[in-house]
Amino acid sequence: MLFSGALTALVTPFKDEALDEEAYRNFIEFQITEGIHGLVPCGTTGESATLSHEEHERVIEICIDQAKGRVPVLAGAGSNNTAEAVRLTRFAQKAGADGALLITPYYNKPTQEGLYRHYKAIAEAVEMPLVPYNVPGRTGCNLLPETLARLAKEFSHIVGVKEATGDMAQGSKTLSSCPAGFSVLSGDDFTALPLMALGGKGVISVTSNIVPGRMAAMCNAFNKGDVAEAARIHHELFPLHEAMFFESNPIPAKTALNLMGKMEAGLRLPLCPMSAAAKEKLAGVLRSLQLI
Repeated sequence: MLFSGALTALVTPFKDEALDEEAYRNFIEFQITEGIHGLVPCGTTGESATLSHEEHERVIEICIDQAKGRVPVLAGAGSNNTAEAVRLTRFAQKAGADGALLITPYYNKPTQEGLYRHYKAIAEAVEMPLVPYNVPGRTGCNLLPETLARLAKEFSHIVGVKEATGDMAQGSKTLSSCPAGFSVLSGDDFTALPLMALGGKGVISVTSNIVPGRMAAMCNAFNKGDVAEAARIHHELFPLHEAMFFESNPIPAKTALNLMGKMEAGLRLPLCPMSAAAKEKLAGVLRSLQLI
């Protein structure tokens, strides 16, 4: 299965407001060396909302070039404008990405039929593997299991979903209604292990920006049948999962990586630096895990 295990929703390093290509390449190398199973550039964690089209394309290109086929690259290519999502997905295909991650249209609040037609338009425009991204807490709409199943059955290259509702009942319905081989990936580190226990295939992770090896190890343990070890790692990392949302993602992730010496903590407005109190609390979690 192309997209399974722990895939990192990569942060995008900035230096003096611009993309820091050197830090980004080093960060990708760190992820691969640590044993991550896949890379996801230009998602929410990558601050895609504040990247220009040129920057968005460059971030994807660099990730593909640096990965060099060692792990799959699932490129963020979604938009709340269907025509723009088609354009970005065509670019990802041309650039050589292994698949495209496609967020549900945010703010527009489409109906289920509108969501179906949005993904249908993208699926008809490209031949690459596609993974819808369902995160109602950020988008204001919910891609329901029956709509997803309709798409997966009609288009064989809609191969999975990033399920970030945090709702195990919906995850279970999605797993039971979609075709065999469909990859349901958790979009929340908290629910990665529970969703895998129901039949999910892994996680698109924020926490793995910080500890790619540990998140990969949890998935590896589960897939080997060592549920006790997977659960041990889950509980060990739970404080870090919580810390990644002390403030809006990716503020804590970038702050943690800065404290670890991986990159500058630069963010683009409307995101701003972490408050002193939250930063100290985050540093305490990192120290407890011997990361700083």
